Order: sequence, then C-alpha cells, then structure tokens
Amino acid sequence: MKEIQAYQSVLELIGNTPLIKLQNITKTFPGAFYAKVEAFNPGHSAKDRIALYIIEEAERKGILKPGATIIETTSGNTGFSLAMVSIIKGYKCIVAVTSKSSPDKIDMLRSMGAKVYVCPCEVAADDERSYYSVAKRLHEETPGSVYINQYFNELNIAAHYHSTGPEIWEQTQGSITHLVACSGTGGTISGTAKYLKEQAQKNGNTIKILGVDAYGSVLKKYHETKEFDTNEIYPYRIEGLGKNLIPSATDFEVIDSFTKVSDEESAYTTRELATTEGIFGGYTSGAVMQAIKQLAAAGEFDEHSRVVAIFPDHGSRYMSKVFNDQWMKEQGFTANKPEQEIVYI
Repeated sequence: MKEIQAYQSVLELIGNTPLIKLQNITKTFPGAFYAKVEAFNPGHSAKDRIALYIIEEAERKGILKPGATIIETTSGNTGFSLAMVSIIKGYKCIVAVTSKSSPDKIDMLRSMGAKVYVCPCEVAADDERSYYSVAKRLHEETPGSVYINQYFNELNIAAHYHSTGPEIWEQTQGSITHLVACSGTGGTISGTAKYLKEQAQKNGNTIKILGVDAYGSVLKKYHETKEFDTNEIYPYRIEGLGKNLIPSATDFEVIDSFTKVSDEESAYTTRELATTEGIFGGYTSGAVMQAIKQLAAAGEFDEHSRVVAIFPDHGSRYMSKVFNDQWMKEQGFTANKPEQEIVYI
C-alpha cells in the first residue's frame, strides 16, 4: 500500500512562509523589496508562531495540564491562533479583545470555539474594563487556566528568534539590508531583529531594523526618549499596531528607528497592495507598506538596498473595515480613490 502524503494537523503548516518580491507598488523606489507574507500560515497570521511556541513551552514545563483553559489579551489574531492550537491540543480558550477589533475577527474567534469578551478600547490600560485587566481577572477566576500574556512574555520574542529570523536570513541568503515591521506587542520585530543582527554581525554586515508605529501610540517617542508620554495617547483605528503601554516583549535596543503612519493612508495602501501586487493583506500589512513609502520618500533606501517587509495577516479579517467602502466613508477617509464597480445583471 502506498504511503499517503499528508500532514498530521494544521499545526505542521505553521512557519516557512514565502518571501514575495514586490514588483509594482515599489517600482519607483531604489533597491529591491520583498514581503514576508504571514497570511500563508494556517491561521492566516504571524501569531500562529507564538501561539504554538508558547503553548508547547508551557506543556514542556508541565504548566499546561489536559483540559486546561488558555486565556489571552488580543487584537484578534493571537486569539485566533491560540483557539486553533487549543482545538488540536484539547484546551479551552477565552480571549479578551477591544471594541476596535473588527467584527470579522470577533466572528472568526467565535467560529473557532473561543469565548470572547469585548472590552472598550478607549480606556486606560490599568482600567478594570480594559482588555488587559479583564484577561487577568478571568485568569484569576478560572481554575487551571494559563494566561499567555503576550505583551510581557519573553517567549513572544523567542518564537520569532527561532523561526521568522532564520527563515528570512535563509531566504535572502544573508543579503537583507533593512527589515520593516510593525510593533504591537513587539515580539515579531524584536525576535526577528535579534536573530538577523546576530547573523549580520558574524558576517561583518549591518541590518537596519525599522519599526512601524501608529499616531496615537507611545512607542516611537519612548524609543527616542525613554519617556512614557500619556499625551501621545489617543484613539486610532489600525489594529495590532502601536500601544498605550510599554510591552516588555519589545526589545527597543535592536530597533534602529520608528516611523509613524496614519489610519487613512494605511487603509488606502492596504487596498493598493491588493490591486497592484495581488497580496490581500490586513490593515497592518498596509501600514508596513505605507511606512516603506514614507521611508523611500525620505531617502532611506538606495540601489543596494534589499528590504524585507513583514506583512502580518490576511485581508479577510478586515472585510467590514478597510475593504468596506461604507466604513471608509464613515471614518472620514476622503482620498479620491475609485471604488470598484459592481454590475448587477
């Protein structure tokens, strides 16, 4: 009998995502630009990596017991990945999200069997109604639960140090000169950057790590001044990018600089990625691409640049937001961009 070629579960598909050369959206920029498209993970985001890594580390250390409950604070993607891993491994999953999370993300979480608590996004991090506080309370109230705590979990960094970084180094044959990535929890950019900088140093080269932050977030100013300035904080729409606190899962020492992007420009650039490159990325993917546009305009790159951008998730999670014309209008996004016409016969 011939052996059937099959994976044992979707978890075996996590990682080893492709690097895709950007051909059109960057054609006027000097250098070469590549996207690390994390939507090719089975859970459609980079968060699959930390979900599997952290859970398996907890299992290895005996912290997670059969039938345990996994609890997390999430903008949606980590929760989905945790719910997916929990299904395969037999755990329950509870997540606290903010009201900024798209309805698509919330529906997906529920579809994956997670219990979802939706918390107001405009409250301070230490408010009892914040998704940080709610997740901590649920952990305290749920016997045998494990709180992933991605914002303050060093394993968040380790997951990318052991996977995303080595993959990019191998895919570029060590020729990468710039990494551009969003910073939310900071795990993706920090772990990837740490590995890449170590390898570059061994080879006598340098790599610039360029973080992407949102207007309304404290990360850029904290990186530059080490000051946590609450005056920087105000509501913004991009999910999974920026923060109103300082996550310990962000290693600011390996990041060279931050670029801030706006809600509106990032939204339109998200759409542009789909119509120019055929890459149906999420809002944060558009934010990364928008930062590259701004960096190119500022003269950051030259003909020798080999730039890798991490596109964190899939556009399907934003159908009710950046890919919805009505939502765009409701936000006051008024750029003169043609809508795709629908013809009814």
